Amino acid sequence: MRIPITFTKASGAGNDFVILNNIRGDIAVDYPAFARVACDRHFGIGGDGLLVVEKSTIADFAMRYFNADGSWGGMCGNGGRCIARYAHVGGIAGARQRFEALGHIYEAEVGSATVRLHMKDPVAYRDVIPLDVSGSSLLVSFVDTGAPHAVVVGEAVLESIDVTALGRALREHPHFRPDGTNVNFIRKRGDSSVQLRTYERGVEAETLACGTGSVASALVASDRCGMKSPVRVLVKSGEELIVHFRGTKGDWSDVSLEGSAHLLFSGNLVFQTDPPSLQLPS
Repeated sequence: MRIPITFTKASGAGNDFVILNNIRGDIAVDYPAFARVACDRHFGIGGDGLLVVEKSTIADFAMRYFNADGSWGGMCGNGGRCIARYAHVGGIAGARQRFEALGHIYEAEVGSATVRLHMKDPVAYRDVIPLDVSGSSLLVSFVDTGAPHAVVVGEAVLESIDVTALGRALREHPHFRPDGTNVNFIRKRGDSSVQLRTYERGVEAETLACGTGSVASALVASDRCGMKSPVRVLVKSGEELIVHFRGTKGDWSDVSLEGSAHLLFSGNLVFQTDPPSLQLPS
């Protein structure tokens, strides 16, 4: 069966997404299958994940997020900022808006250059976890910022780190089973700034940015490096994300993520469901 679908491509500080507007509920596709095909960078549109706009009875709209491999993505900070921009531009919500995701109501403020997203309070903080990884001993921090994140604080030049190999080893480490974790490598840049590289679960590769990873890294840096809010996070794309928060050492609140969020282009495609594939419209 061939289904014509309109999509929009968006980027939040280099984290890129395919957005579907299904607020009317008339797009009847298997989201995980669509995500795997649409996010493929060689045979599809390309993206780190799929964002779906759906109707909500308690907020302006609901957001659903799927990783590029089709797995359930949890919360995505940069995705949340991109979908807020999309909803504002499309007249779904105002510049100040509320959307539902994973049973939580998120608030966003859409500006001309940036979008600021107010996040859930982080949970499950562990400041130092000693782990044996690929024959080496690492001290890893952990915090759930809407998605699980391991954070490695180091002084080494981040460009020299094999993020793919070490990130995958930590992502699959027995300590984080059964669901695994996202993995972040950070280096202090100043009194309130860190450099970040992230290996994302579900993408199974390094990404140019990660919103919940930036939040996790900023909070870990506040505890282990003595940084105060706001913390600026330089991501792989070269852009900066700004993390605001209150509190210290696992007792954080009023956390928000601010940075660029752009709608890049829109188009029409044909999704063939058996087997799942994309085709140019005829």
